[in-house]
Amino acid sequence: MTTAARLRGVIAAIPTPVTRSGEPDIERFMSLAQTLLDTGCDGLNVLGTTGEATSFGLDQRMELMTAAAVTLPLTRLMVGTGTSSIADTIRLTRHAAQLGFAGALILPPFYYKGVTDEGVIDYISRLAEATASNPVPLYLYHFPALSGVPFSADIVRELVSRFGVRIAGLKDSSGDMDYARSIAAIASDLAVFPSNEVSLLEARDGAFAGCISATASLNAPFCARAFHEGDERALGKAVAIRRLFDGLPLVPAVKHLIGVTRSDPEYSRVLPPLAYLDVTQVAELAARRGALS
Repeated sequence: MTTAARLRGVIAAIPTPVTRSGEPDIERFMSLAQTLLDTGCDGLNVLGTTGEATSFGLDQRMELMTAAAVTLPLTRLMVGTGTSSIADTIRLTRHAAQLGFAGALILPPFYYKGVTDEGVIDYISRLAEATASNPVPLYLYHFPALSGVPFSADIVRELVSRFGVRIAGLKDSSGDMDYARSIAAIASDLAVFPSNEVSLLEARDGAFAGCISATASLNAPFCARAFHEGDERALGKAVAIRRLFDGLPLVPAVKHLIGVTRSDPEYSRVLPPLAYLDVTQVAELAARRGALS
């Protein structure tokens, strides 16, 4: 496993289309994924928060992973395999490794709150050891606002000390750029991905590996020009598109707008406990988009 093979650049946290019966809509997922890869995304984050991973069962997640492996370039895909159960996380991570995904994105164990650093370190250590025979790179997923369990700098530092380049990087959805910079400073080959497009020029300068963003599913061409060409105007357009979603429930709003842009409302379906945008929210999003145009 070499750092040269690792993910970098603009990575869309791709939503998972859902059928009327609540299953992953494989056909629509594949169509959206290919479009994103063809129009600016260097990679995709499959089955993350935007992909509603924790609302799907293990068999559903494995089905989508297996389908992706048939036609999509897995060297450009990381996949969320973290759960609150170490056994389930090991199972999903082994599946990701067997299929050939470029990385497994790992939530901390998120049910119990107030867990010690030692508890989180033990969880990730057990995962790393249980998957050592086929060592898919592990990316830590720091999203304390939802998980309630942070990957502190001390935790990351200890895991890098124990497992070296097996801890490939970290996705930071905290919005705390000082935190992101502190994690990037732990090791030169630790790939840190903030979740906000505004960081792309800083990433271009080498501070980060890129960004992983839900809204890259809608502004990928602008993000790509910002990251690869240093285009500040393109970055401004990407950030403006991101701001369309301020104050709205992000996943339903992103899925709704994907449905609008692809002229297919089936893309807007979400799984409980998420809900469709209400009429007022739909009107607000349409008005903001119209003003942006």
